[in-house]
Formats: sequence, structure tokens, C-alpha cells
Amino acid sequence: MSSVVIRPSVDADLPAITEIYAWNVLNGLGTFEESPPDQAEMTRRRANFLDRGLPYLVAELDGEVVGYCYAGPFRLRAAYRYTVEDSVYVSPKAVGKGVGRALLEALIVRCEALGLRQMCAVIGDSGNTASIGLHTALGFEKKGVFPDMGHKFGRWVDLVWMQRPLNGGGATPPDAPGMALSGV
Repeated sequence: MSSVVIRPSVDADLPAITEIYAWNVLNGLGTFEESPPDQAEMTRRRANFLDRGLPYLVAELDGEVVGYCYAGPFRLRAAYRYTVEDSVYVSPKAVGKGVGRALLEALIVRCEALGLRQMCAVIGDSGNTASIGLHTALGFEKKGVFPDMGHKFGRWVDLVWMQRPLNGGGATPPDAPGMALSGV
């Protein structure tokens, strides 16, 4: 089996990123978006995260992009500047090959290097055992379930909120005044 290579995304990855996200929009509950955005919109979204100094990574298997992840601001108020929300999307051809885990592990490391203190996961569907299990395995704790928050595929869907401390979390004051999210 080939090993997963995790690296920062580049502009040339956008067709694959757009395709992976489109598949997840149309087939999964990991996002509550119902119509896949086009490549121009995905380009704009990626630039928004990169402009904030946040990581946006891709996973390759045999030279093909088969997954991506990023950290986004949890909320846009200054008090949340040490907290991010993770997003991880994997191609259906790479499910079960360790791609999601490799992506999330790398994202955690990069966010800790930025001095961030909390990472949240907002997981669509309380039945999404793969994502909940992945996050649990990497140190996230379930903080709550919000029932019936979205309506997709003809049914009401829950949101599962999970949280993982970074760099000691809230045990001590942050090391620097703003880190990557100082402009929020």
C-alpha cells in the first residue's frame, strides 16, 4: 500500500479539491451545503484561510490528491482568535486508507505551531461514526449534540460538537497577543 503524503495545498490542487468537496456535498452529511460550489468559489474560500495564515493541506496517494483539510476561524470575534474549527474531506476512493487521520494529525501539528489553543470539530450527523471516531482517536472530546440542526437528503440532521485543546488549551494564558487570527 502506498503511503499518504501530506503537504500544503497549491493552486494546482484546486480542481481536485473542488471535485472532492462536490462529491461530499452531493453524497454526505459532513457539510450541510446542498449545491457544490464551482472552482472559482473554492479558490476564493481557500485564499480566505491562507490570507489569515491558517493551514490548508492536501493528501496525496500515488501522486493524486485524494483529500484535503483546513483550519478556519471558529468565529470572527477577536476573543476567539486562539480557536479554530477543522474541516476534513476525503475522496470516496481513499476512504479507509488513513487519509483523514493523516490530514487531521498534520493539521493539529500546524495549528499548535501557530500558538493556537483550541480546535473544534462540528460534525454533521450524529451517526457519522467515522468522523466522530477519528476525532476521538486524536484527542477530541464530545461537547454536545444539537439535534435537527439541518435538513438534507429529506431528513433532519444533528450536529456533533467536539473540542481538542492545543498547547495546553485554557490552562495558561496565550503566549502571544494574536497569532494567526489577529485580524478577525
